[in-house]
Amino acid sequence: MTATLIWTLVVLFAIGLYLSWTAGRLDRLHARIDAARAALDAQLLRRASVAQELATSKVLDPAASIVLYEAAHAARQAEEEQREVAESELSQALRAVFEDARQLDVVREAPGGDAAARELAEAVRRVPMARRFHNDAVGAVRRLRQHRKVRWFRLAGHAPFPMAFEMDDEPPPSLADRVA
Repeated sequence: MTATLIWTLVVLFAIGLYLSWTAGRLDRLHARIDAARAALDAQLLRRASVAQELATSKVLDPAASIVLYEAAHAARQAEEEQREVAESELSQALRAVFEDARQLDVVREAPGGDAAARELAEAVRRVPMARRFHNDAVGAVRRLRQHRKVRWFRLAGHAPFPMAFEMDDEPPPSLADRVA
């Protein structure tokens, strides 16, 4: 009887230890999502800021400046619910403005334009990477939260179910080709 009780307690302790380890892992993954989201937000803000700065520099033609400025401004001011759409529209505006590689050459020929073009190309390149890191972290949490043990024992606590950030982040070909 005593041996059975001891073995029962050992098994329950092992199960508790395993569940505690799983809850800790889930918590670390949620922290990873938060860090990846902060990095993504920083890259999106950087891209919008560089685009807005370029639009107000009077280097681009007026129509391109207006399109780029409005899309960048909308992306910076968007509420969380409309953020993906606003960022996608900024990507589309960047592709429309820099569809012709000559437009980028015009920017590079202006005083300080080479640095601005390089900064825009870096910002455009980093957004898809930051989004990929974020969405990979979201996928890892979703896979773990689908396990029965996590649902039955409510190991996720009150953490919201993570959502991927889906947007059009394809860079303009003229900027993608020149990224170093």
